[in-house]
Amino acid sequence: MIAGTISEKELVQMRWRLRLGMAIFVIGFLSPLLIPLVTASDLPTKWKAVISGALAVGIPELFSIAAIAIMGKPGFNYIKERFFAFLKKHGPADRVGRTRYRIGLVMFLLPIFFGWLAPYAPHLIPGYEPHRFAVNLAGDVLFISSLFVLGGDFWDKVRALFSHEAKVQMPVQEPLFDSKVYF
Repeated sequence: MIAGTISEKELVQMRWRLRLGMAIFVIGFLSPLLIPLVTASDLPTKWKAVISGALAVGIPELFSIAAIAIMGKPGFNYIKERFFAFLKKHGPADRVGRTRYRIGLVMFLLPIFFGWLAPYAPHLIPGYEPHRFAVNLAGDVLFISSLFVLGGDFWDKVRALFSHEAKVQMPVQEPLFDSKVYF
């Protein structure tokens, strides 16, 4: 085995560990979906709060750790490799055209603007009050979709916001008119 990768022979030998680890990982990841069942049950309120909190915060993390322990480092690296290969294949394009970029910016900024406006002036957003959840959910979907429309270069720009050493390098543009004066 080469550091961090797994061969096909080792994969065949560890197949049951990979399957069990993935099953535990998926079950842990989906455990917050059980919260509505807990809150609808006849349990005392304190128990509902504890169980719901565990389903939301504790169980997914514990199941992830258990899944990684069962799969082992080579198995976890194999799953991680496959996952990132899928994202690279189906993720956002590196460079996008000007029109797609502008559409993506509108998709990116509209939910931010409405998210800022809604707490202060909800009456200015038509249909917001009676359909608050639907409008907020649509805004979240629009925001996440915009990240894929904007492309990989936008991700680099966002990443640069959090790097102190990042510098802006603006492209050189040709002047719109000739600066020479003719008489």
